[in-house]
Amino acid sequence: MNNNKLNIDSLMQKAREATGLSDFGDDRFREPLEVLVHALNEEANLNDMGRLGQEERLVNLLINRLRVEGWIARHPEILDEEIIAPVVIVGLQRTGSTYLHRILASDTRFYAPLWYEVRNPAPPMDWDFNSKDPRIISAEAEVAAMLEANPELAAIHPMNPVAADEDIMLLEHSFYSTMPDAFFNVPSYTQWIDSHDNTPGYEYLKRQLQCLQWQKKRGGQQAQRWLLKTPHHLHHAAILLKVFPDAKLIQTHRDPLQTIPSAASMNYNLWILGSDTVDPVEVGRQWSAKFARGMTHTLETRNQHPDAFIDVWYRDTVSDPLTALEAVYEFINMPFTAEAKTAMEAFREENRREDRPAHDYTLEQFGFSEAGLKAQFADYRRAYIESAEQS
Repeated sequence: MNNNKLNIDSLMQKAREATGLSDFGDDRFREPLEVLVHALNEEANLNDMGRLGQEERLVNLLINRLRVEGWIARHPEILDEEIIAPVVIVGLQRTGSTYLHRILASDTRFYAPLWYEVRNPAPPMDWDFNSKDPRIISAEAEVAAMLEANPELAAIHPMNPVAADEDIMLLEHSFYSTMPDAFFNVPSYTQWIDSHDNTPGYEYLKRQLQCLQWQKKRGGQQAQRWLLKTPHHLHHAAILLKVFPDAKLIQTHRDPLQTIPSAASMNYNLWILGSDTVDPVEVGRQWSAKFARGMTHTLETRNQHPDAFIDVWYRDTVSDPLTALEAVYEFINMPFTAEAKTAMEAFREENRREDRPAHDYTLEQFGFSEAGLKAQFADYRRAYIESAEQS
């Protein structure tokens, strides 16, 4: 065996040794993990830092699986937690969904997954829930290291270890996710995920939310429902609604001519953290194709579940989010209280976009043309962009 290659048995053994635990839970994670490790070894062109980083990340994901099952074994009442009518923000990357997620998370009636929680959904087994959560300490260090390695990331995505963030990082623990694609060129893994039923990933997501909800209640938080967000759900909206049949989806909209090059730029800046041979045109090709497929799926799902979706446009999120949210609160059947509005206004003041550095990129940098993107997203643009421009 080549000692420089990642090895599943070694990864799992390191996780066991780090925790003293042995139950990884539902073993349907094994096949996608095997496909991912093969792709990382054979396709990703990892440099030394990339390989070390992936070994640490994969071991960490496995450690988290062990801890989730460890806490459930210790407190089986975790599985009695009900996940009621989650509100889920979906949309292309760069459509204002992070801002919308965080401004809505100002309303304390929502449980929101925080960055340190999605990275590590279960605390160490010896934590007493009284001292500072050790997951926050490690998350602060990880965010600082990422920004030091590539300061451009701060201009692309506001990174805050204790802010609401994407549940894609929870899905990552099932190894049914687009997180690896965001960091590396792993086309065989991408193809496998696209061609296999992702239900196991969403069922494990529900299990993690139960575990997190139990933790939040133990810490004193009393909310009504979950507030989730990730563009990944565009690819599997039908499965999301199968596992969470009472979910309410907020779809954010912005012209792919703006969103897709920006998304390619974000993922390019992640790819170069772990590989010295990154082709920006290949990044653009993969991610535009991925989201074109995902958008087609979501449009089809909307036809089957029209009452599950509401639309929010980027321009409204940026210019007057509270007015846009009036319709959202009516849609999710919650009163838009004065307390929620006050908290949101405070968030807006503290998180102005002009306080972050500019994000610079071009279409041509990633092999795009205006005509090509218009053709690739023709159905979506016709339904949600061109009609909005004419109104």
